[in-house]
Amino acid sequence: MTASETQTPLTPRRPTRADALRNYERLVGAAREAFAEGGAGTSLEEVARRAEVGIGTLYRHFPSRQALLEAVYLDELEAICKAAAQYAELPPWQALTAWLHDLVAYLRTKRALADQLLEYLDRDSGLFTGCRGALIAAGEPLLERAQSAGAARSDVSFDDVIMGVSAIGKLPGASPSQVERVLDMTLDGLRYGAPNG
Repeated sequence: MTASETQTPLTPRRPTRADALRNYERLVGAAREAFAEGGAGTSLEEVARRAEVGIGTLYRHFPSRQALLEAVYLDELEAICKAAAQYAELPPWQALTAWLHDLVAYLRTKRALADQLLEYLDRDSGLFTGCRGALIAAGEPLLERAQSAGAARSDVSFDDVIMGVSAIGKLPGASPSQVERVLDMTLDGLRYGAPNG
């Protein structure tokens, strides 16, 4: 897999110097954990503390809360898009369903980040439209491959699948195990009627 195959159109710009890259990655990882535990409103000082860097280092990499939120959001998007390429080696149905399970988990964790970003950006901003485009570019080939193999219904589009999966990822008050069960039921519907399913 080449570097261009693993990057999304919105791959965040990372520093090239090794020490700066290390700090950048520590900050993004610490922010991801802190936001998952305490919400996206967690203080930047707490993020710096978790990353074991000074607040000045955080601000050198991320001059605003919005910049840090965007970096975490894009980092997670990049990971879910890369997963689609990694699953391409699996049989078509298995590749599609494995990626959709990852996508639902991603949607559940990114919700708080998206809500925070909507305080700065419009839903039709370049960031959000680019993210939607990257998800389509990553996942649509998996659906088409499963359809070509007769493992998925041919009468559904990737937009249909994303709409259903997005709704599942946003189920209020559902436990992770319940979300998985609802997703599996939905995937049974996607497979239902497939000629060789």
